[in-house]
Amino acid sequence: MKHSALMRALVSSGALTLSLGGAAYAAPCRPANPCTPRPASSRTNPCAAKNPCAAKNPCAAAMAERVDTRLVLRPKNYQPYRRKQADLTAYGKQLFGDTALSSNGMSCNTCHQGNAAFQNTFAQPYPHYVQMTHERSAVKAVHLDEMVQFCMVVPMAAKPLPWDGKKLAALTAYTASLQKGFMAGANPCAAKNPCAARNPCAATNPCAPQRH
Repeated sequence: MKHSALMRALVSSGALTLSLGGAAYAAPCRPANPCTPRPASSRTNPCAAKNPCAAKNPCAAAMAERVDTRLVLRPKNYQPYRRKQADLTAYGKQLFGDTALSSNGMSCNTCHQGNAAFQNTFAQPYPHYVQMTHERSAVKAVHLDEMVQFCMVVPMAAKPLPWDGKKLAALTAYTASLQKGFMAGANPCAAKNPCAARNPCAATNPCAPQRH
């Protein structure tokens, strides 16, 4: 009985292959979860295929190369494209989901749909510190159009947009509109606060609970 129990244990652990009727029968892999991390000692384990759940985040700017600041910072005598802000914002909204802007199938929406992946610093007026640009180019503060260029070069693996072009102006305008919404959500004193009939930060805040 002890031998039978040992045999069952070996089979259940995948350590033993049985031969039934001349045909090889391999004990099923355990655990069956394909996302189970591979143990360090399982080099020959047939169940230890590469973890299919470990896909890299396409929005992570983890490349080793430094980014040339000449690509992402405003050039001398910079003159941005000028048109009505509403028209640029509308065009920028279209471009935000355009994968043709990148070389890897990404768009701005890949990372930022629904205000996703924006850091808390996004609520601050530009120019301000951005961790990604500081880590990759040692830049302490960027303007919004420079941030757009940086995203073109790093996550989207493309060339920077022409500095005097409509696309850069449009993406900058639309991103600025997203920033306003982000600031309103993060800042209870923002102008779009539904309680802001008066300044909600003032002593006469109409939304403040009444004290008796």
